[in-house]
Amino acid sequence: MKLAVVVQRYGADISGGAELHARYIAERLSRHAAVDVLTTCAKDYITWKNDRPAGVEQVNGITVRRFPVAHERHPYDFGRKSLRVFEHVHSVADELSWLESEGPASPALVRHLEQAAGTYDFVLIFSYRYYHAWHAARRIASKAIIVPTAERDPAIGLSLFGPVFRGVRGLMYNSPEERAMIEAASRNEHVPGVVVGVGSDVPERTDPARFRRAFNIHRPFALYIGRIDENKGCAELFSHYLRYAATFPRGLDLVLIGSAIIDIPAHPKVHHLGFLSDRDKFDALAASDLLIMPSYFESLSMVALEAWALGRPVLANGRCDVLKGQCIRSNAGLYYERYEEFVEALYSLESNGPLHAHLGRNGRAYFKRHYTWPVIEQKYLDMFANLKKARTTGRAMEPLPGWLARRARNLPPGREVLDRIPAGAVKTGIA
Repeated sequence: MKLAVVVQRYGADISGGAELHARYIAERLSRHAAVDVLTTCAKDYITWKNDRPAGVEQVNGITVRRFPVAHERHPYDFGRKSLRVFEHVHSVADELSWLESEGPASPALVRHLEQAAGTYDFVLIFSYRYYHAWHAARRIASKAIIVPTAERDPAIGLSLFGPVFRGVRGLMYNSPEERAMIEAASRNEHVPGVVVGVGSDVPERTDPARFRRAFNIHRPFALYIGRIDENKGCAELFSHYLRYAATFPRGLDLVLIGSAIIDIPAHPKVHHLGFLSDRDKFDALAASDLLIMPSYFESLSMVALEAWALGRPVLANGRCDVLKGQCIRSNAGLYYERYEEFVEALYSLESNGPLHAHLGRNGRAYFKRHYTWPVIEQKYLDMFANLKKARTTGRAMEPLPGWLARRARNLPPGREVLDRIPAGAVKTGIA
């Protein structure tokens, strides 16, 4: 069997999000099939600048083919077009212009994939909302399996994406919440899909004492791992934590791992360690009292799964359906929607608190049941086998409207569509 993995950025130095998810899947599936990765020359997700050379290279034993991005993203242009399609009545042409502006626009990648599609049994396309994913899925629908990594944001309400979700061979969802949202938005229940998520290479042994010595962290602490960005809920996290630290000076410190997009409070109990190696990250998790996930939008939290694998409870933003659902289904975390809940949860989850050990055990069991690599790999292999057995290659991709119809401004704002989609955590089922 031969597979292609198509993703917007790819590299051993890209440490989070859908790109890391794609790399993990490519590397694990290479144990069962020949795997190529098709991606762009971009490294920076904001500009899509061509930072890497076009051509073929090996990354951790995987053949990676890089294609140039035709133009960089211009934030002002993208912001203006996002405002048009998310907040105002608009046209299909407006949505296409938004997609081109969002990028990464790589016609060369799409052309190559269209020409080479016959050499692959299936093509796994990551991150539904980007240029490469939409164009590739429409051209090779009979081979395409989308890994949407969809968050609850207005992009899901755009008319462009429904036909793609209805026309591809299959979908590999990250969570029950993501599946419910996409099915409500696109009415694609007939397309084979499974909630699978992603595993993680969690080490068998960690050294929390080594981490404390190396980074001079001696007090109990809560840990945040990820991009330090307002969009990830970090501004609210800082506001809540500074109130907590002023009220409870002997409470937990806050340790931050990741690159900073916003300013970090200058406070003696806040420790920003920057980007760390996997060894340091896992040692930090093992040393922590708990992991905090303040994000409003996630399709799946890989770092929450890693915390649970190491027996650490999670404190999550309850306004994120996916995170709240993961905490409920695992019975391994708490969630907050306001400051008072944040404070009480921090107290409850301290290592000497009433819930820490119990939730930690639940987290370990949940990870082993659903997120070890053999479980994840088997779900992909079962999907491939089932699609090969199916007599049909899927429905024909719905065509775009004609030139005039494409320009008729009669589509509702994406945010308005999103607001009509049922929300809330799914309390039963996997992931």
